[in-house]
Amino acid sequence: MITKDMVILNIVEDYPSTEDIFRSYDEIAGKCTMCHNLFDTLEEFAKLYDISLDDLINKLNRKIN
Repeated sequence: MITKDMVILNIVEDYPSTEDIFRSYDEIAGKCTMCHNLFDTLEEFAKLYDISLDDLINKLNRKIN
């Protein structure tokens, strides 16, 4: 289960199928999130780009199940 304190790099490493979800936020971020935010936790990432943390975590957990 993916939680808010997990680091993006670790999530993508453990669950490669989640990469497309992070890439879907590139337009919102205005840059490549996989290039610039790999060491952020999900909570940090969501705050930085004003993204719903709950929605992000739900998307990621649905992807890995």
